[in-house]
Order: sequence, then C-alpha cells, then structure tokens
Amino acid sequence: MKILVTGGAGYIGSHTCVALLEAGYEVVVADNLCNSRAETIERIEEISGKKVSFYQIDVTKEQLVEEVFAQHDFSGVIHFAGLKAVGESVEKPLEYYYNNTVSTMVLAKMCQKYGVDRFVFSSSATVYGENKVPFVETMPLLPATNPYGATKAISERILTDVAKANPNWSVALLRYFNPVGAHESGLIGEVPTGIPNNLMPYITQVAKGKLPKLRVYGNDYPTVDGTGVRDYIHVMDLAEGHVVALEKLTSGVHIYNLGTGQGTSVLQLVQAFTEATGIEIPYEIVDRRPGDIAVCYADVSKAERELGWKARRSIVDMCRDAWNFEKNFTS
Repeated sequence: MKILVTGGAGYIGSHTCVALLEAGYEVVVADNLCNSRAETIERIEEISGKKVSFYQIDVTKEQLVEEVFAQHDFSGVIHFAGLKAVGESVEKPLEYYYNNTVSTMVLAKMCQKYGVDRFVFSSSATVYGENKVPFVETMPLLPATNPYGATKAISERILTDVAKANPNWSVALLRYFNPVGAHESGLIGEVPTGIPNNLMPYITQVAKGKLPKLRVYGNDYPTVDGTGVRDYIHVMDLAEGHVVALEKLTSGVHIYNLGTGQGTSVLQLVQAFTEATGIEIPYEIVDRRPGDIAVCYADVSKAERELGWKARRSIVDMCRDAWNFEKNFTS
C-alpha cells in the first residue's frame, strides 16, 4: 500500500514516515520545506533502509498536487502539511486560514477525483478551545482561542462533510496534544527555523548553549506551579498512533485524541529534562502569549478502546531522546 504523506519532512510527519515504512507501507512525501529540511528525507531512508519518493511542492497548489496523484496509485493520505505556531497565527491570520484550509480542500478534491478513500488528518487539541479538561472527543467544539485552532476545526468540518457526501470515505481526525522527543536513533527530531515556537526545542537549545535561557510564558495560571499545563506525548508514540488509525479505518468519520492523559507543567518538564540529562536549564518568566490556555490534557480512553493504541514512553524518555537529537544535530 502506498501512502501520500503531506508535510512528511516535518517533525511529526518524518517520524510517521519511519513508522509507516517499518510497518511495510510505501511512502510518498509532499512538502514545501517552509519549516523543514530536505536532508530529513535522507535520514528517514537511513533509519528505515527504504526509499521515499519526495516532491517539493506546496499542497495548496492544485495542479502540482494533481501531478503527484496522477503518478501514483495511493491507498491513503495522511495530511500534516500546515502552519502550526499559535502565536504567529494571531499575528498572521490570513496566512493560516489560507494555507491550512485550502490545502485540506485541495487534497480532498484530489482524493475524490482519483478514488482515494482513506484520509488521516493531523488535527489538534486546540479545537477544544477552553472546554473543561480532560478533553473528550464527544465535546462540542468551542470557538478556538486562536486562528491556528480555528483552521483545524474548519478542516475537520470540511472532511466530515466530504465523508457524509461520499459513503465510501473513511476519515480519521486525530486530535493530538503536545508532541516532544525524537527518534531514538538521534537522526530525526524537531528542527524549527529561527527561535522555536514549541517548548522542548527551546529547552534543548538552551541546554546546548544556543540560547541563553528559557522563556516561560506566564506563571500566574491556576495550575500546580502557575505555569501552563500540557499533555506531552512522545513523537514516536504519536507516529505509531497514525499508523494504527490508518490500518483500522472503516467508513465514516472517526475522531481520536492522541495524548497520554496526563498533564505536565512547563516547570515540571524542565525538571524532567534535568533528571534525564543532568543539565540545569536557566529560565525567566515573561508575559503570557496571546491565545494560550491554562490547562490542556486528553481523555485517551477511546483510542485505547477502539484502536488498541496507548502512549508507552515517559516524560523522561521524551527529554532524553530530544536531547540525544539536539546534541548531535548541527544546523
């Protein structure tokens, strides 16, 4: 079976490509490299011992996407490609709405045209807005607190409506929480361009001396230590969740939270990193970021019940693997 992975050179996409290849799938990657690197494809091949077909295209461009579909007989699509920084989405809403929703529509259109009826979508816990934790798949979605979350909710609605109009379609909407860590080989991991938007690469860059200290956005939230609480999940657990969801897809729309079900504060994650590596992380408290919520963690019982999937790796594992990648990575 051949799978198209959009954004497959990115952080979550690259790890999912490895998991797919190890599960026996053929992989075709489409990625415009706006926040990823071409050498990641070579590293995927090195880890898996298998070749990957790579197209450097923007998946909002319908003609370019159709050229890829015309050359391959896809069994399914896993759609990661998209802009993903919450803070940036507040500053550049038009870019986010255009990129993240148009790409979904273009891919859905091509799937219809070429008879591809299995679609796995990279959604996000941000679609829950300020619902009460733990977030459960059956919750009505509240208005997103930022444009990034809104684009994910809109894309979910697009795919749900397409599936209703096409009874043979099978769609998995995977709402995942905060991926961290790296492949245990240390060959692939999170490689942000510029100053990181996510917490873990910020921590690892401080540990490496590339940044002077960690900026902690707010310490006045109603949490255990005043810092934001998130459900951190190892990126390889997340990648394996995509493969299981693809394999168990049946007709209709299926929504799954992919997380650990446990909340960890920013300062608790910093402490876990020190435990895993022996490195102290200097930090400073700064103002909250616009669009951030205080607490976010998942109810993961549905994925365990229906998919037989459960996150297996610990917070310390995540920190160890993230540091293993960062200390060996040269930008």
